[in-house]
Amino acid sequence: MDERVNGGVVVDAGHGGSDPGAISGNLREKDFTLKAALYMYDRFKQLGVPVVITRDFDEDLSRADRLKRANEAFNGDPNTILISNHINAGGGEGAEVVYALRNSSKLAEDILTSIGEAGQVMRKYYQRRLPENPSKDYYYIIRETSPMQSLLVEYGFIDNAKDQVKLQNDLLSYVEAVVKAVTEYLGVKYTPPFESTTYTVKRGDSLYSIAQRFGITVNELKTSNNLTSDTLVIGQQLIIPQSDVSGDLYQVQRGDTLYNISRKLGVSVADLKRANSLTTDTLTPGQLLTIPTTSSDNQVTNTYIVQRGDSLWLIANKNNVTVDELKKANNLTGNTLTIGQVLVIPSSNNQTPPSEDNNIGYETTYIVKRGDSLWSIANNYGVTVNQLKEANGITNNMLTIGQELIIPVSLPNNTPTNTTTYTVKRGDSLWLIANNYNTTVDNLKSLNNLSSNLLKIGQELTVPAN
Repeated sequence: MDERVNGGVVVDAGHGGSDPGAISGNLREKDFTLKAALYMYDRFKQLGVPVVITRDFDEDLSRADRLKRANEAFNGDPNTILISNHINAGGGEGAEVVYALRNSSKLAEDILTSIGEAGQVMRKYYQRRLPENPSKDYYYIIRETSPMQSLLVEYGFIDNAKDQVKLQNDLLSYVEAVVKAVTEYLGVKYTPPFESTTYTVKRGDSLYSIAQRFGITVNELKTSNNLTSDTLVIGQQLIIPQSDVSGDLYQVQRGDTLYNISRKLGVSVADLKRANSLTTDTLTPGQLLTIPTTSSDNQVTNTYIVQRGDSLWLIANKNNVTVDELKKANNLTGNTLTIGQVLVIPSSNNQTPPSEDNNIGYETTYIVKRGDSLWSIANNYGVTVNQLKEANGITNNMLTIGQELIIPVSLPNNTPTNTTTYTVKRGDSLWLIANNYNTTVDNLKSLNNLSSNLLKIGQELTVPAN
């Protein structure tokens, strides 16, 4: 290490506890900032840079306590660098860096450039002044940490659809870019992540959690460190043996399962467990998994951003998968979606074959709300009233608020064996015709090779024979 480093780096995770920060759907700023801060802290430790973190779990931390931890970290050494991690909101796309009025722009520019090289859009680096006193910094954490060099890094916009995808998939790449910029600014030799072989034990760590994080076994960890017990001490340095399985690394996120990770990265669950010496399916947020370069399944996945008016049924139908597959791939327990939510679309290789019973599969549910009718629900899901009644054993047209209905989902290749022709009359629609002939709009369009819902009076349609 270059002897230029006198102070160190203070890593701050913005917000926390009862303060979620910016929110969009089920995404919360505090979750991203903690993830970023923990990773950043570990990386500076690996690189030999003195580092302190203001919070290492989801706790309520007052501004005064946060400030105290930051200012006491290196006894007010002016060579200290503070990085406060944040996620933006309110319109826009990309990363921003705010730096203190007392500091030069050099490090802020270096950080933003490095994030840009990692693939994020670069918005700007700038200073922001307090409106009532322009001689002071706007942000408390910057204003009250003088004389250290203080910066606030915004990695993206939580309410921007493109940034949502990036924040969920690429956040740690952007954090690594910040680490690289700061390390090089300090004159410390930078090495890519995971080349270092040491780890510093933190509060709450166990041999199991550390082994899981680095994709090794507890026995490998104990053997490498000559440990005869499972007891660890905060601040203890551990040697991390290198895994003998080649591949990339993936950090487990909240809500991840082995299944959705395998689908997302195109490997099998079996290969994933083998590469990481996993004996169970349990994962921990922050855990690092080795992703093998080859897989026995070679499954292909895509992602989809939820739009206004979407439902699980519509998205599943659009992507030729079942609702159950979609829910399983995304670890969903209910049917609620949020605009802007990013869904993993699993491969349709294992799609359930069509049912022999009218080619209808019962694959999703709907809770009846005030104002609903069988007609409106059937119309929303592209099925007939008769199919809806049959699927739920309903003999009349009465519904009850809160009632759970099975929605029959039409599966592919359900072309009827017997057909007839129908001539379109004034007032007809595809839905009315489909309902009259006990089929669906999609089936009717497929039978007639229609790409839209427009009909002409006198047009002849092929329809199932009643």
